[in-house]
Amino acid sequence: MIDIVQSIAAFIVALGVLITFHEFGHYWVARCFDVKILRFSIGFGRTVYKKSFGKDSTEFVIAALPLGGYVKMLDEREGDVTEEELPRSFNYKPLWQRFSIVSAGPVFNFIFAVFAYWIIFVVGVNGLRPIIGEVEPASISDNAGLKAGQEIISINDTQTLSWSTAIDMLVNHTVNRDVINLVVADKDGLRQRVEIDLSQISIDQMAEGKLLEAIGLGIIELKVPAIIGEILPDGAAEKSGLRQRDEIVSVNGVATQSWHQWVDHIRNNPEKNLSVEVLRSGSSVNIDVIPDSVQSDGVTVGRIGAAAYVADGLFDSYFVLESYSMPHAFLKSIKKTWEMSVLTLRVLGRMLVGDASVKNLSGPISIAQYAGQSAGIGLLAFFSFMAIVSVSLGVLNLLPVPLLDGGHLMYYLIEAVIGKPVSEAMQMLGQQIGIVLLLGLMSIAFYNDIIRLLG
Repeated sequence: MIDIVQSIAAFIVALGVLITFHEFGHYWVARCFDVKILRFSIGFGRTVYKKSFGKDSTEFVIAALPLGGYVKMLDEREGDVTEEELPRSFNYKPLWQRFSIVSAGPVFNFIFAVFAYWIIFVVGVNGLRPIIGEVEPASISDNAGLKAGQEIISINDTQTLSWSTAIDMLVNHTVNRDVINLVVADKDGLRQRVEIDLSQISIDQMAEGKLLEAIGLGIIELKVPAIIGEILPDGAAEKSGLRQRDEIVSVNGVATQSWHQWVDHIRNNPEKNLSVEVLRSGSSVNIDVIPDSVQSDGVTVGRIGAAAYVADGLFDSYFVLESYSMPHAFLKSIKKTWEMSVLTLRVLGRMLVGDASVKNLSGPISIAQYAGQSAGIGLLAFFSFMAIVSVSLGVLNLLPVPLLDGGHLMYYLIEAVIGKPVSEAMQMLGQQIGIVLLLGLMSIAFYNDIIRLLG
């Protein structure tokens, strides 16, 4: 229940901010060209909140359905305009000004993404170094000669400080069907250059979160040693004679290599005697442990009342803080926004030609889930999520589809070529086509959301 509330709240906050920023772009540029603004609405449908402000008594409205917004301007096509206010009418403005006002919304979405990425790059993200875990036999990676324990130093001569950076680059190159060059280094620092053909990977595999699996790469698993830390009083661990800093060597003769394995033994054997070999002060000691029986999510499991001992700085060498100076971070944020925009366009293009399935489209339910998950991780993760959505909004709104900003811009480009506005009849036909296209896309997105919810 808490997850649902968090997802809904994060969804409303994210869309509210991004829609407001988008519509403010239209509003601000329109005001710069002295267009009279009648209404600034966040959302559609029934009015939840309304307040008038400014010399023009512009209505600021928050509506019930937070899936969009609009800026209503004075326009002869939507009502009578007095002669004295005609110079402030949108349709009265020269073509270049109308073009600027309409394009400002998507442009402000890109500006928001640049700002969000800039904050992320300045503050920095603590990421896992791109050290390879398991390599799937006979996979693309195995055939290329990659080995477990190697670290990915660069992809196509661009440095990869963390797995996050490496995966982002792999996604880009997969969409482009590129053949990439990886530089990897082993534990001794010996470097090797390998070539991987990503044209063999489908976008659908990537969209399902199986990109690394398709390549045959695993992320290194950081194993916590099976060493006893805190021991709770009156628990099975204390009663059996286990002590702090005891290292679990084996259970019933089976070697135990991590705390995770040790916990599995305990959970799977409630009230059963376990013969445990521990290493204590350099000596081997045998101890019988009988886990207590407890209920967890309706299932009976074992528990002994002991926590893992994790030495300070145990995994420090596996992590890196990826941060940059303000000027460098700003340049990287522009580059990142551009790359995400191009990636979005290419994925859409692959869908149009049938190289990618429309099941990759996400609707409001999936977006709300992603919003909640990112918000649960932290502010920077939520910023990253909002940047991605903002780029998507910017790109989608620039598509030449009637009803969207891109559709209006298409009309203006035609007007610039033929020297007169597109006829009202053609615009009405375009709107009808646009409605059908958008309703179709929304239906597919909602269907995909429901299928994902049902598993």
